[in-house]
Amino acid sequence: MSLRFPRLTIGTFSIKRVDRLVALSVLGSILTAWLVLTGFQAGTQLMRQLIHVGKNGYTVNNAVIYVLVTLPRRAYEMFGNAALIGGLLGLGGLAATGELTALRAAGLSRLRIAVSAVGVVAVLIVGVVILGETAAPWGDQQAQAMQLRMKSGALGATSSGLWARDGDNIINARGTLLKMHDGIGSVQLADVRVFTLTPDGQLSRFEWARTAEHDGHEWVLQDVRSTTLDAQGTHTTQIASQRWHSSLNPQVLAQSAIQPEHLSMRDLRRNMDYLESNGESPGSYAVAFWARVLYPFNVLVLVLCAMPFAFGALRSGGLGKRMFIGLLLAVGWYFLQRVMVNLGIVYGTPPLLANLLPALILALAAWLYFRRHA
Repeated sequence: MSLRFPRLTIGTFSIKRVDRLVALSVLGSILTAWLVLTGFQAGTQLMRQLIHVGKNGYTVNNAVIYVLVTLPRRAYEMFGNAALIGGLLGLGGLAATGELTALRAAGLSRLRIAVSAVGVVAVLIVGVVILGETAAPWGDQQAQAMQLRMKSGALGATSSGLWARDGDNIINARGTLLKMHDGIGSVQLADVRVFTLTPDGQLSRFEWARTAEHDGHEWVLQDVRSTTLDAQGTHTTQIASQRWHSSLNPQVLAQSAIQPEHLSMRDLRRNMDYLESNGESPGSYAVAFWARVLYPFNVLVLVLCAMPFAFGALRSGGLGKRMFIGLLLAVGWYFLQRVMVNLGIVYGTPPLLANLLPALILALAAWLYFRRHA
């Protein structure tokens, strides 16, 4: 092993060489960890989907397609853990070979080396955010449509919303909102259209409702405008609320609806505006929206806070030790964030603050460490 770094001065050329060394080491480890984590989750989901093969024409090809279209979302979700574990593996490898010690001897501070590693994550996360706002939501919409067809042959989802046939009625809901009541998810349909056809296929009645929600017994339409067509012409009436007898299964809809955390920021913002304009709390949509907005910051802070382990605990440890510490930090971060967000919901803390607080705590811990070990 040949190390030239102890003879380096801290000039422009030296810094570029250090960045390249750290970047290549960390980049390879991150990409490897990302591939393994995403592949493992995709494989697990494929096993789950194969159980449903044969239901309502659901085939092995459908199961494979389902996993493929949800792969962008899984990659987006796994990147934070991959960046954490990969960063530890990359710097831990440099520490194990003595190169990290050589960099320190050349006069580079721990913070400077950690910033080089975090810089790689910052570059990658730009593409990850774009993936999470484009391909991931699109894939989840396709997956939702497949799940609806599997669970009920009369249901389908397209770019124009949810479509279903209920006897002589054709139903279209332009939007579906997932709502939580006492920990139980339910679906509220928005911008609902009900087309009633005659036996020969002619339109006899058209109803539009602002929302439709199941009250546990039957559906209730709100702000209904009903138009009847007959030989004398069209007749329109309006009513504030109306019972709606439909065989649409609310449990199937709730299970198949796209979870708020899988929506793009644009869709989340639209749903939040809709709920707020109707005097309702945006709830889980607001939590998911701010989690999306703060996602890059959370990942960068998490990786930065993990770097101190490369200067100490990982110096004499092997690959297994680095993996263990990385997984331990990832699990600890997940529970810390969930606890803080849930406590924020319970005590009415603004979603922005509830999502930001865990990262601020870690950022403070990192600042104290690097200040002490400047």
